[in-house]
Amino acid sequence: MVLDLAQAFIPLTFEQAFWALLGRGTETHHIIIWKMNLPRVVMAILVGAGLGIAGAVMQALFRNPMASPYILGLSSGASLGAAIGLTFTVAWVPQMLMVPLLAFASCMATLFLVYYISTVGGRVPTETLLLAGIAVGSLLSALVSLLTYMAGEQMQGIVYWTMGNLTNANWDNILIVAPLIFAGSLIMVSSSRDLNAMMLGDAHALDLGVEVKKVRLQLLIASALVTAAAVSFVGVIGFVGLVVPHILRILMGPDNRALLPASIVGGAAFLMMCDYLSRV
Repeated sequence: MVLDLAQAFIPLTFEQAFWALLGRGTETHHIIIWKMNLPRVVMAILVGAGLGIAGAVMQALFRNPMASPYILGLSSGASLGAAIGLTFTVAWVPQMLMVPLLAFASCMATLFLVYYISTVGGRVPTETLLLAGIAVGSLLSALVSLLTYMAGEQMQGIVYWTMGNLTNANWDNILIVAPLIFAGSLIMVSSSRDLNAMMLGDAHALDLGVEVKKVRLQLLIASALVTAAAVSFVGVIGFVGLVVPHILRILMGPDNRALLPASIVGGAAFLMMCDYLSRV
């Protein structure tokens, strides 16, 4: 963490970053760490943790180790919202606020659209949910491409957002993102026992007293909430929600009571490390 702090917006030595973090450095170093570098590191921790646990839940729900938080088209939904916010401006709404708000709203709307399409006779089969997510995601990706083509001068901003970055992290953004990620993660961790039962199949879970439909919807909403909060301010950051839970499942086994908390820690550490390496 201290290494990442030292290499954020304005590089410092390890010793300078360490003492500034403890409040014993120079005033300049203190400002650099607390107002510029630390928000980026904290955002990396929050986003990595959120994507890590969301990916673990999706892999368990779909019983597929290759699933990720974006499997239901959520990244495409968020990208569409951001593209709209970057392409069309509203005079009384600052673009720095409108883009994350539209990205968040579009991401959540995508989940509910996919869930509605997947409902068959009051049931939501996992296979249908997955196929609907892929179809909706492809459609939204096409719309993002169209907006990117039409954006003109804003094309670079859309492409830059979809690549994901932590450059715009600040304490105001963190105060919005943190409660959403904490709330969603708490819901997912508290449902880990039910998730273990659902991994055996819906029939077995029902026999064990799990309200499968209710728990699945609850987990999907919590996962989408965390994912939407994570990508709304930093863009689409891939790989974390796929590789971290996958590796931890190999090392620790499939018990979600241990895997979900481990994915939080692993995702945070992984993204923080990636952020550090990208600037070395």
